[in-house]
Amino acid sequence: MEKERLRKLGLANLKWLHEHPILKEQKEQEISQALFNDPYWQNAKTIAITKPLDFEFNTHLLLEKGWLEGKNMLMPIAGSKRQLTFHSVSTDTKFKKSAFGVAEPISAPVVSAEKIDLVVVPGIVFTHEGFRIGFGGGFYDRFLQQYKGESCSLVFSEQMQEHWQVETFDLPVKRLFIS
Repeated sequence: MEKERLRKLGLANLKWLHEHPILKEQKEQEISQALFNDPYWQNAKTIAITKPLDFEFNTHLLLEKGWLEGKNMLMPIAGSKRQLTFHSVSTDTKFKKSAFGVAEPISAPVVSAEKIDLVVVPGIVFTHEGFRIGFGGGFYDRFLQQYKGESCSLVFSEQMQEHWQVETFDLPVKRLFIS
């Protein structure tokens, strides 16, 4: 399967970048600054992000900047039916590892999708059109089907691919920030 091959390649590229922390941090700074300077970020009051795995884009800077600017920062919990719910987090929020190894907030208030201004969607591989390959659970594809707000992804150039056979359920993010 083409997606599985691309997913493995994308993971290898992310892990390579993780082994080069100075380069990774430089790219994260560039991408974050581009997002902070963009109306997507500036106009958003409620922003959903993920707490990344070690080799993924480090969203800690986004969280800190969002709180500093008074934004409502959200993180997802993956439900049993492969549905995401987003929860308001603060510096006091406690986290636990999910079955997928992702940190999820504990006892944080749920925020409905209609109230989210911007969702920063994670992924492993991307096209310039905004299509993405994630870990294969379809959580964000399901969420994006009913979400009407803005969406973007923060992407290392090492994650970019020309294209692949897109499925009918694959939905692109509206904007990519790439370095």
